Amino acid sequence: MSAHNDIGNEGEERAQAFLREKGYKIRHTNWRTQKFELDIVAEKDGLLIVVEVKTRSTETFEHPKDAVTPKKIRKIVQATQEYILQNNWQGETRFDIISVIPSGQTFNIEHIEDAFLPPIN
Repeated sequence: MSAHNDIGNEGEERAQAFLREKGYKIRHTNWRTQKFELDIVAEKDGLLIVVEVKTRSTETFEHPKDAVTPKKIRKIVQATQEYILQNNWQGETRFDIISVIPSGQTFNIEHIEDAFLPPIN
């Protein structure tokens, strides 16, 4: 596995641990449908929370959260719609972003709640 994948996997594990510490229940990780993937699907306070995790080895070129483009948002929303149908979710949904950047032996984690709304067609 490449170093890029290693840091991405480590970032997702750190994001999951961060969410658990904050009282989130992790429902699924790396949930896939035919075309799309959701990094983390969690639940807290009656909300379904879809979390896109962006990990970078450095902030030199762009902050990880800036990698969540409008195209990526559309894919996340499409995958979420499929997830809701397959899992018969009846409640509200929120979209979050967690950015993870290594800092020495630790990681800087930034959790952006309600990071975006689904686009209007």
